[in-house]
Amino acid sequence: MSKVLGFDTSNYTTSVAVVENNKVIYEKRKILDVELGKRGLRQSEALFQHIKNIPNLLDEKFLNNIDAVCVSTRPRPYEDSYMPVFKAGESIAKSIAKTLNIPLFETTHQEGHIEAAKFSIGFNEDEFIAIHLSGGTSEVLLCRGKDELEINLIGGTRDISMGQFLDRIGVALGYSFPSGKFVDELALNTEKTDIVIPSKVDGLFFNLSGQETRALKYINDGYDKNQIALASMKCLIKTLDKLFNNIFSKYNKKNITIWWSSF
Repeated sequence: MSKVLGFDTSNYTTSVAVVENNKVIYEKRKILDVELGKRGLRQSEALFQHIKNIPNLLDEKFLNNIDAVCVSTRPRPYEDSYMPVFKAGESIAKSIAKTLNIPLFETTHQEGHIEAAKFSIGFNEDEFIAIHLSGGTSEVLLCRGKDELEINLIGGTRDISMGQFLDRIGVALGYSFPSGKFVDELALNTEKTDIVIPSKVDGLFFNLSGQETRALKYINDGYDKNQIALASMKCLIKTLDKLFNNIFSKYNKKNITIWWSSF
């Protein structure tokens, strides 16, 4: 029997969950507020919002008889990986663990994404490729191990992430940040577009900053926003298609799991 309280305070979402006997019995999250027209928050602003959000996300009904606390303390499992926003969750988690005299387990945001993807499909291979696509990350990772993952970066973006690509286009079109869902909705409003945003893939790496510049030019030139959104989505699809083909060619015997969090 085990009951674990978990915290994750990433750059744009405050998350709290309780897992009992490997089953999620409670989860709550809040996306951080970003002023309309802005493309993000300073770390100090995000940290302050996390501190305000956490008490409102905790539900006393699910906090009885907690056996341990787990928290993301940094973005990735590397020595130089650091973001101040994770200090919000870390501080609360350590305080609860110390007060209740229960174990504290520290992990990273990226490991949480990978383990969540594995857990959701019952995936338990000891060697696989994970593709981490989110608002701030677009990476191809070679992972080994089960209980403790060894994660090696083997590909991904050389400039901006796929999430940043869509967010910046959405904000330029007048939508609030994060804007991925709005770009997605616009793209579904049209079946075709004469606008082309070419993809750029080199092996297991790709670029998107030039593609962002092309999309912003279309916006400034007054092209239809639905067609711009569809062209942007097609650019990402082409990028992923080339990336997957290159992965299969190089690692044809490896399992691939994809974590695509909300853009």
